[in-house]
Formats: sequence, C-alpha cells, structure tokens
Amino acid sequence: MKKIIISSICLMISGMAFSQVIIGNDTGTATDKTSVLLEFANTNDRGIVLPYLRTMPTTPTEGTIIVDATDATKAKIKYYNGTWQDLSSGNEADISSLLTKQPTITEGTTVGTIIGSDQTSAKGVLVLESSNKAIILPQVTSTDAVINPAPGMMVYIKGTNKRLAVFNGSKWTYWAP
Repeated sequence: MKKIIISSICLMISGMAFSQVIIGNDTGTATDKTSVLLEFANTNDRGIVLPYLRTMPTTPTEGTIIVDATDATKAKIKYYNGTWQDLSSGNEADISSLLTKQPTITEGTTVGTIIGSDQTSAKGVLVLESSNKAIILPQVTSTDAVINPAPGMMVYIKGTNKRLAVFNGSKWTYWAP
C-alpha cells in the first residue's frame, strides 16, 4: 500500500513539473492553453516586475529581460539578444530611492526557479524553459489603470491598441507590431 501511495505522489509531482502555471487564479486569460507555459490572472491593473540589476551579467542568456540599475539615476529596461537592447526607447529614470529598499546580497550563480523543465543551462531568478510554449503577460486595458507602477513593470495592453508596455520608473514605453 505504501508503494502505491508513494508512486501516486511521485506521478503527481512529475506531472506538475511540466505543466502550465497560472498565477492569480485557476483560469488565467488564455482561451487556448496549448502553447502557454506561464500566464497571469486577468486583474486589469497589475503587471510583473523585472529584477533590478546593479551589476550586469557577464554571460547572459538570450531572452534575459532586466532593469539596468548599474547607474540608478539612469535606469532602463533592457533585454538581451546577443547584445543588450534598450526597451525604454532611450528614456532613463532615477530609481535611486527605490534601490534602498532592494536587498544588496550577492545571489548565487545557479538558477532560482525553472518552469517547463527539470534543468536548464540559463541563469536567472525565474527561467521559463520550453521549445514550444511561451509566457502570457498580465493584461490591462490601459497603463492608466495600473496604480503606482514599479520600475521594471511589464504589461500587455489588450483592446483596440494591442501592445507591450514597460515602465522604467518614470515613463511607460509602448511597443506595437
């Protein structure tokens, strides 16, 4: 009997390790979940916040997205595709006062949490590892609906003006197809 219970628990845990993750509720926003690895509940006024980096990584993994806080008076949202790209459209923000609330400990060089696989070569706090699934960002009707956005916040604006929006601490930058 113990073997059956232990086997059942192991089967459930291994099934969850490769399943989709929904944060905020049990339904999320995607109607077709076949290509979704991570999604968020439909809150209309919240986003995700990227990590603030005081020191840029020497060998980042392509697809890394961060708040470049190496100069806290000139913070920008950046992503890595072989070279660092500015998502803030040249706009800079002073996030000095916010960095006093952030921990200054040196983190380990290993991965924090992996979703979609049991291992990865990528380094990061949260790594989404999949060859055929993606993240669905929190969806809002407008960035005006986001109360007190934090530097590094990302949202997807749904509706007639569909686009990605990132907040660098002083200004939203919008990316449309």
